[in-house]
Amino acid sequence: METELKEIEKEVMEEGPEKAEEVKRLPPWTKQITVRGVIASILIGSMYCVIAMKLNLTVGLTPNLNISAALLAFLFIRTWTKLLQKAGFVTTPFTRQENTMIQTCSVACYSIAVGGGFGSYLVGLSRKTYEQAGVDTEGNSPNSIKDPGLGWMTGFLFVVCFVGLFVLIPLRKVLIIDYRLAFPTGTATSVLINGFHSQGDKSAKKQVRGFMKFFSMSFLWGFFQWFYTAAEECGFSQFPTFGLQAWKQTFYFNFSMTYVGTGMICSHLVNLSLLLGAVLSWGLMWPLIRLRKGEWFPQNLPENNMKSLNGYKVFISVALILGDGLYNFIKVVYFSMISIYLKMKEHRQNLKTADGDEQSMAVDELKQDEVFIRENIPLWIGVTGYIIFAIISIIVIPLMFPELKWYFVLVAYIMAPSLAFCNAYGAGLTDINMAYNYGKVALFMMAALSGKENGVVAALVGCGVIKSVVSVSCILMQDFKTSYFTMSSPKAMFLSQAIGTAIGCITAPLSFFLFYKAFDVGNPDGEYKVPYAIIYRNMAILGVEGVTALPQHCLQLCYGFFAFAVMVNMIKDLSPPKIGKWMPLPMCMALPFLVGAYFAIDMCLGTLIVFVWHKIDNKRAELMVPAVASGLICGEGLWTLPASVLALAKIKPPICMKFFAP
Repeated sequence: METELKEIEKEVMEEGPEKAEEVKRLPPWTKQITVRGVIASILIGSMYCVIAMKLNLTVGLTPNLNISAALLAFLFIRTWTKLLQKAGFVTTPFTRQENTMIQTCSVACYSIAVGGGFGSYLVGLSRKTYEQAGVDTEGNSPNSIKDPGLGWMTGFLFVVCFVGLFVLIPLRKVLIIDYRLAFPTGTATSVLINGFHSQGDKSAKKQVRGFMKFFSMSFLWGFFQWFYTAAEECGFSQFPTFGLQAWKQTFYFNFSMTYVGTGMICSHLVNLSLLLGAVLSWGLMWPLIRLRKGEWFPQNLPENNMKSLNGYKVFISVALILGDGLYNFIKVVYFSMISIYLKMKEHRQNLKTADGDEQSMAVDELKQDEVFIRENIPLWIGVTGYIIFAIISIIVIPLMFPELKWYFVLVAYIMAPSLAFCNAYGAGLTDINMAYNYGKVALFMMAALSGKENGVVAALVGCGVIKSVVSVSCILMQDFKTSYFTMSSPKAMFLSQAIGTAIGCITAPLSFFLFYKAFDVGNPDGEYKVPYAIIYRNMAILGVEGVTALPQHCLQLCYGFFAFAVMVNMIKDLSPPKIGKWMPLPMCMALPFLVGAYFAIDMCLGTLIVFVWHKIDNKRAELMVPAVASGLICGEGLWTLPASVLALAKIKPPICMKFFAP
């Protein structure tokens, strides 16, 4: 490593002394993590925890907020330093390295809320989800229940999430420098951060004003709406925009600024896929299947019973998700293996034919390589940390969940490094974090191996163990890519990720219990449906019982939608780009099948705003869309905190605005 670093330093000196001087002027890693940065990270990360938790518990879809977090970090610290300067205080300059650290810490924090299982496998263990899956369903054992608890959830997160921080440290140079993987999200975030610190105050002021304007509007709108929600199905969120018949099939605009802002961040394809899924399910399939009541399922069963219409909703969603997930899992693993082979072959050829050509590397790349290698994280930290946290997990998890035997956890952690590498490599190529799909593979394996009595709990917890390790390690690699381009220290990046993960393991359960205590979480007819909880529990039941758990004729429909998901992906990959770009995303189509059409309509309004804005003024749209979308999401998201406090205090709104047919 030292020899390699000396060679790079020599090349930088030969290319330009001013570049070498710039590298030396970079703040040391201990100066890149600041007290104000940690405070900003806690505030931003906690706010995004609440926002992500609401999205998780309502629709199950959370956009990538990395760029938004980088923007908020810039706006927060820049505004803070300006205020202090006006007050006559001397402040430390705000650097892109500090911006990167705040973004990393914030993302690590809210990622626990997104991927910690609160909207899927952890809530899937609850009594409410057990009852929703059907108390008489084969394989749905009454012993497979563990209701949410602040203590065990926080402990579980600390145990499983920190393992992922250490698993890929020995391979960070291979993934970032040797293979030069793109990691598109990490690269895009670094481009944004570098742009913030080179674009000047004029653009920054526009973004600050835009964010504050739409943040205030969104917060006040959330406050105004609250007055009209005295009971269930009251208020603007239930406004029958397209008429009462459409409203009964969940087709209405529910005036959620969070969903509109989310639609502005998500791609046009994601939003249109959601709308297509809503039209196909609530506009066509569910009304037709409802007509078969008495033939396909008993007349006297309520629709939310798993042997009634709800069974079709859940299992067809599972079929779409599994079809899409399995295809992409195989594709990413295949292309990753091919790419690794070609890289190794190319490396061997370069060793044989090495000459002066490699000296022509761009000066910026040499400079970035030097910073990344110079701030080396010792190998022993990665190995020791992984072994210690894995041993703790092997001891603690079976004590929390006796259904999951210690030797299953041991095998999971033996396999985890190779799975984490494959996932990180695939994400570096495609920007797709396949952690949930690795988790689903573990879910079905644990369900099949653990038997009927223990299968459901073992499957859901085993899914969480693998998914957490693979996901956290992938997020860390994306952040390492950001640090590479912003020339931030990997040591500071790793420490920021660890701080953010620790904060997230505390704030995510607290955010969950804020909603859990204040609202009816898990009610299939309410706002907080937690759609993935019932999906994951039923996947575990499928793993235990097989297809006997399905309602009548549901298996044939599942075969059809599984094949549809695979076929759409194949057409997308094999057809010309002008055809493939129009293929919908089956994973996104599956969400409205359970949740409803309303959020897809809101998100499509967001995508329409972005589309029109780019047509009218593309340059201004590129500058302002992230700020406006972040303002809309954060404003209404922040209103959730006082709304929850009011609900906990039993203070009800004074008005119920509701519509009835004449």
